[in-house]
Amino acid sequence: MPGPVPIRRGVAALLLSCALLLTTSACGGDDESASASASPSGTVEQQRLAKTRFVANAGLAAGATYQWIVKPYREGKFKKGADGQKFALVKAGLAGAFAYNRLKAAVNNAKGDELLSKAVAPLTAGIDKLKDLGTKLRKGEAGEADIGTFEDVINDVKDAGRSAGAVVTDQVPSTSQLGG
Repeated sequence: MPGPVPIRRGVAALLLSCALLLTTSACGGDDESASASASPSGTVEQQRLAKTRFVANAGLAAGATYQWIVKPYREGKFKKGADGQKFALVKAGLAGAFAYNRLKAAVNNAKGDELLSKAVAPLTAGIDKLKDLGTKLRKGEAGEADIGTFEDVINDVKDAGRSAGAVVTDQVPSTSQLGG
């Protein structure tokens, strides 16, 4: 019976494709649209998911900032002539862009929880200051003040989360997540 086998494989492939699409969409393929639909007056489940997504995105931003920006800077890896300086700067640039992106997503996630949205709202201006720091890092133009700005924003986001019951811990993303 050669006929039914290809049909079963086709159906199985179709079901697998549908499952993958649903999983990708449900797991945060687009944080902005998912969090924009969640409102502070949403269900308890929506608010819990908003906090969970906030914690995940803010944790990734914090982990990337520490691992590839703050730590290498303190170790002197960005200084002229340092061993692996160019590679460290490229990673820092990617980490800066990644951290900015995740922080913006975290702020959008926070909109789904009334307490969290109030705690995070004052931080948007500080996060916006990070927009061009990734490029500055990659070019080797970032100094102590720029590194401090990243640290301050990350710490402010962590504090805001903690005050709203959403404790953020550093989660170091893989280099493939950074785009490198």
